[in-house]
Amino acid sequence: MSENSAMFKYDEYGNTREIYVYDSGSAIHTNAFINKGTAFTFEERRRLGLVSMLPPSTRTLEHQVENSRDKVANKENDIERFIYIRSLFDRNVTLGHALIRSDIARYMSIIYTPTVGLACQHYSSMFRSANGLHFYPGNIEYAEDVLRRFQQRDIRVAVVTDNQGILGIGDQGAGGIAICVGKLMLYTQGAGIAPWHCLPISLDVGTNNEALLADDDYLGWRHPRITGDQYIDFVQRFARAFRNVFPNALCQWEDFSKQNAFAIRDAYLHDLISFNDDIQGTGAVALAGILAAMRVKKEQLKDQVFLIHGAGAGGIGIAEQIRTALCEEGLNWQEAVSRIYTLDSRGLVTSDREMLPYKVNFARDPASLEWLKDKSDLSLENVVKKGGVTVLIGTSGQPGCFSHDVVQSIMENTDMPVIMPLSNPTDHAEAVPADLYRWTNGQALIATGSPFPDILHNGTSCRIGQANNVFVFPGVGLGVLASGAREVRPEFFTAAARAVAGFVGKEELAKGALLPPVTALADVSLAVAQAVGESAIKLGVSRNCAFSTFQHQDDPVRLKELIRKMRWIPDYLPLVPM
Repeated sequence: MSENSAMFKYDEYGNTREIYVYDSGSAIHTNAFINKGTAFTFEERRRLGLVSMLPPSTRTLEHQVENSRDKVANKENDIERFIYIRSLFDRNVTLGHALIRSDIARYMSIIYTPTVGLACQHYSSMFRSANGLHFYPGNIEYAEDVLRRFQQRDIRVAVVTDNQGILGIGDQGAGGIAICVGKLMLYTQGAGIAPWHCLPISLDVGTNNEALLADDDYLGWRHPRITGDQYIDFVQRFARAFRNVFPNALCQWEDFSKQNAFAIRDAYLHDLISFNDDIQGTGAVALAGILAAMRVKKEQLKDQVFLIHGAGAGGIGIAEQIRTALCEEGLNWQEAVSRIYTLDSRGLVTSDREMLPYKVNFARDPASLEWLKDKSDLSLENVVKKGGVTVLIGTSGQPGCFSHDVVQSIMENTDMPVIMPLSNPTDHAEAVPADLYRWTNGQALIATGSPFPDILHNGTSCRIGQANNVFVFPGVGLGVLASGAREVRPEFFTAAARAVAGFVGKEELAKGALLPPVTALADVSLAVAQAVGESAIKLGVSRNCAFSTFQHQDDPVRLKELIRKMRWIPDYLPLVPM
């Protein structure tokens, strides 16, 4: 059965209420959006030509979920669990999402980080069925025709990667599409964007991963990566085709190399409804943790001095978001930048040396820093000490670089330092939370990029909040779609950060947590969507979306109703034979 054999019928809120089916019999089982497996009722079996094609007994969705949970638990390791859940998703989308929803904290670590990294590396050998679209130099000229085949699904969100900067493991060629699939599953889990409205896309421009090029099983375009004008032309062809076919859809750029990530984001700021999660999502979730810390410290953002160790896409994204928030608190651009230090592998980023363009905005003028005498002053510990740093953020991937001496230096500047070792995976973290608590006698306010267990300090159990982008991007997507925003503005991510921070209650803050638990994902996403939608309306970039208009004082109330009612939850929908 092709996807054209089904038509999704929406209510006034854009939520799917029933599916029209234009086929019957065994073909029903080949469409994952329609298939219910043993949950088809007797009446559905009769009307859809499934009589005698299934065992006589039926199972409820709840029963199917419990059965699937047992099967997942019996798998030997997480990669086998990943394969099982992906296979389940490929044959029955609703059941796959219902399973994940039953224990989001457990299954998110399988469908996304850290297990999805292994799935990228073994994509070709693990290949079971096609997911999403693969554009490469041999077919990019047909991109618009290919995309039009998906118009009947009313694509609302696409996650697009060129596969070069995957999760700290680098160039994974065609395997990078597994990241897109995982991210879109989280869009569904968090924002309730139905899976048929989601489209993963790989821009396969080749790979410089020699191991993949030498692998007979490799399924990607077997060439070195194209660069320069050829690469730019390829991306432009895709962007033009996507805009022509899905002018109202959100395009999330994912896992591009550092410089390409910024260049592409900025190039299509006004031409596509798009953003880069590695830059802006990372910036927003880090800012959320900082804002929560300010509630504990009872201080203002503009009174802090920030140091970001690791000036890649994520690090500069965090700097951008802090700058935006500081400007919202009344500082001008120059004043905001003067409170932010960025460090890379060569130490403090200063304007008197060569650097990639994306770092320039946060390069400090050496002449403005009286304590900067020679190259030895560029070190992490010295900048923390002499620069008066109060908020220390790590995106460097250098394990242990937030040493005892560095932490003692920041303690000289503030009684309650904010320390956020955000590098993934766990063994790349700049510091271990238990050490940070011990070195600061429990005074440090901590958030991490990887999950860490609770810490017992002075008889109190302290939860370490995880700065996971999943708290941001699903809600941003839902807020953009609900408001009909015609572009994604930097202010959306500040609004998202404030919403995430506001979701952390006083009791959680008292336990040391700066971010919500993953189990609250759906509710956090609703709050983020509302904040983003209101920001779009306030900034005047909201247009008449497919399901509402926003031009009156009651806009936030109507927006809230729309956001809640347009969300899909994994439950079997009525099927109407045509």
